[in-house]
Amino acid sequence: MSQVNITKSQPASYQAMLALHQVSSTAAGDAGISPKLVELIKIRASQINGCAYCLRMHVADAVKLGETTDRLAVLSAWRETTGYFDDAEIAALEITEYVTEIATTELSEDIRARIGSALSEEQIAAVHWLAIVINAFNRIAISSHYSVAPA
Repeated sequence: MSQVNITKSQPASYQAMLALHQVSSTAAGDAGISPKLVELIKIRASQINGCAYCLRMHVADAVKLGETTDRLAVLSAWRETTGYFDDAEIAALEITEYVTEIATTELSEDIRARIGSALSEEQIAAVHWLAIVINAFNRIAISSHYSVAPA
């Protein structure tokens, strides 16, 4: 199989993804999900998926929004931290990991209850959509072999 950049080969599909990204991002903001948490969701899914292109982009975006390098450094091990992430962020990270690893992960009733106490139904739906969209973008970038080199 030859290497194909699917965004260039099927631009209408990619434009639809960009539109979905815009809708899900707007819905997240409307639900009260902070821009920094949106970036943490994108970074965490991209870490799990191993998407260097998206990691580079969203880490830079998070830093521009004021995210600390300290929190970014421990994000992949957030469960091992204390005091780094608040209840809403932890709930969003739980959802993100669930959506990203959906074939092998399930949320326990205890975790679902904690999510429900930290996020509204609208926020839970928004985080799901953000995770779904970044997972799709990770797959687009990885399967299209987007170039990732030092700037």
